[in-house]
Amino acid sequence: MNNLTNFYKILSDETRIRILMLLKQKKLCVCELCGIMEESQPKISKHLAKLRDIGLIIDERHQQFVFYSLRKDNKLYLDTLNILVEAIDDYPLIKKDLEKSKDAEKYIESK
Repeated sequence: MNNLTNFYKILSDETRIRILMLLKQKKLCVCELCGIMEESQPKISKHLAKLRDIGLIIDERHQQFVFYSLRKDNKLYLDTLNILVEAIDDYPLIKKDLEKSKDAEKYIESK
């Protein structure tokens, strides 16, 4: 029950919801998250640490970068995020983040 309570506490913050939605799509490093969300590195890092500490995300080091991704082994967490995806038009900021993430991917692929 404690994990469920912690999960909903995490969802009480807009920045953390935005991060989870982005990481649901693909692995990202702090600098990519900062660029997409237009937030400072310390703010994003603080929220990533909270998400990692309760086991919602994992981190992997690739050379000098640390990439974060959503853990995919908890059905309740994934189902909750999928509900947000289904109602994305009700959340314009999250929709904007996801579009910027796709635009960044297209830019990288064109190089």
